[in-house]
Amino acid sequence: MAALGRATVRPAGQRRLAWAIVNQPSLLTGAGSDAPTPAILRFIDELLAAGASNITRPPCPRCGRPVALSKLLDGQRVCRTCFAHHRAVPCAGCEAVREPATRDAEGRPLCPNCLSNDPINLEDCRGCGRRRRVAARTADGPWCDHCRPRTAATCGICGRSTLCEISAATGEPWCDRCQSWWARCSGCHTIASIRGGTRKAPLCAKCLNPDPGCWERCPTCKTTWQTSAHRPCHRCTLTQRADEVFAGPDGAVRHELAPLHAALIGIDRPVTAVAWLSRPAVARLLKEIAADQRAVTHDVLDELTAGKTLDHLRAVLVAGGILPDRDERLVKLERWTSRTIASRDDHEERAMLHNYAVWHHLRRLRRRLGAGHATHLQMANVRSHITAAVNFLDWLSGSGLTLATCTQPDLDQWKVREDLSYWDQTGHFIRWATKNRLAKGLTFGAERWQGPVGPHDSEGRWDDARRLLHDATLSTADRVAGLLLLFYAQRLSTISTLTVDQVTEENGQVSIQLGTSPTVLPEPLAALVLDLIATRRPYTVIGHADQTPWLFPGQLPGQHISADRLGLRLIAVGIQPGQARSTALFALAEEVPAAILARMLGIHIQVAVQWQKASAGDWAAYAADVSRRANSTNREVHPNV
Repeated sequence: MAALGRATVRPAGQRRLAWAIVNQPSLLTGAGSDAPTPAILRFIDELLAAGASNITRPPCPRCGRPVALSKLLDGQRVCRTCFAHHRAVPCAGCEAVREPATRDAEGRPLCPNCLSNDPINLEDCRGCGRRRRVAARTADGPWCDHCRPRTAATCGICGRSTLCEISAATGEPWCDRCQSWWARCSGCHTIASIRGGTRKAPLCAKCLNPDPGCWERCPTCKTTWQTSAHRPCHRCTLTQRADEVFAGPDGAVRHELAPLHAALIGIDRPVTAVAWLSRPAVARLLKEIAADQRAVTHDVLDELTAGKTLDHLRAVLVAGGILPDRDERLVKLERWTSRTIASRDDHEERAMLHNYAVWHHLRRLRRRLGAGHATHLQMANVRSHITAAVNFLDWLSGSGLTLATCTQPDLDQWKVREDLSYWDQTGHFIRWATKNRLAKGLTFGAERWQGPVGPHDSEGRWDDARRLLHDATLSTADRVAGLLLLFYAQRLSTISTLTVDQVTEENGQVSIQLGTSPTVLPEPLAALVLDLIATRRPYTVIGHADQTPWLFPGQLPGQHISADRLGLRLIAVGIQPGQARSTALFALAEEVPAAILARMLGIHIQVAVQWQKASAGDWAAYAADVSRRANSTNREVHPNV
């Protein structure tokens, strides 16, 4: 009876509610969208709040989401979003298909943005004096978004000294970054908009002040607690933006884009997705894809304007399961190779360059990659070899020569040029051409690796390691990456592709699989790795920390951080990756046999042997060296022998 009284106060309304439930009991078990009166929906909410277990919150009959059914459409209770879709028409101002907020003098619909930007609704800003949209009102007058009253203060949540406003919830300064911060509440452990607390212990609205009378409700969903009821919450704003962007010609979301639409509106931090969808380039691309009647494929996206926005959108579609995974670096390399080959005028040069680029380099690269993706260094290596071949062919053409008529004196003349570039890569091309009988009598020696070049600062290596181990001001990701480089001489490309599955914890020990044998991590590195697994988060619109397999997530959805980006981050904290790895590998090769070094670090056995020779000599020749030294000593003692 208490729940019935809270659902509707008037006795007549309570009788109508009771009669409706008696006539149709299924209203309480999922058919609430057919409720003849809104009081039945409020009654269901009260029963669920009281702990009723056999009551079902009714889903929207159009979208299927269990949200507030606040509108009546065709005799059924529907959610606010579906009702807005039904009423959506092209705006007379911006032509966006949205629910009209009002109509102009001629009866044409206007969306909320055009209504706010209408000159008749603008006011003179108290700060800049220009007629702009009102963002805040004080006793002194209206203020625009750029001039609204903000003073330099210490934010009550993050502690930064920056421009802040006074929070209506706490009465303390509140910076812009914390106003849009979504995190896991330390009280109820749900992802929500943070209203108070600190960076280490954030609090949502309900945990900050559980009194419902201190908060307003979102005007759209009627559930989100916020300080103002004049604008929708972030979640409702995201749903509205996504519906606008993904709407096809008929106003509905295409079946192919439904997974991406659902992933966007269900993201933990809707502020990030709202900001992403608000970018004009992103909205334009999504609208083009939604308006295209063809199935969403990589070929369709390849017809759009290339750029970082399209690359990120493609990664989002792949992460959302709309597109299959594809090695984008390899695809770009293949296209660049095709354009480079096609630019040659001579048919024989095109055929020769095709054999060298496609059948030699690209074929070897594909075989080496297998099911993996090409790295930036692999792509740059192939491009440099093809560019070197093109440059050498250009020099031959300018000298009136061909590869078949080029002699060794001609090649020696090319070697003494002042503007010489790609020495090693050109030598590789000439050796390939000679092997395939495209050139005669040409020799171009290959340089062997003569050992590490440059100083090896062992003390500096340990100083950097101690700093990364104990400096808590650095990010955990940078500390772990730097320590794996300094302790285990791992390449940046290897560190960036580490997965969570390569880290195991058994019997109180943490180990990581770098080579064929696991390596036990010492403390406090082991604790840092476990902390990284627990706190890592991809810098993407779509993606959750527990869904990405990478130990170092990247900026593109479903992908790891690039080796280049990781190198720049280490340089920013004072680590030179090339020199640091060389020093670490030199020290390890001096102390550990080559076979163990190869198994532990995951490097080739020949590489381990070469580093061991460069650092401490060949251990296999140690007995022979001792024997020779003993014989030499005997000859000095007994010269007549």
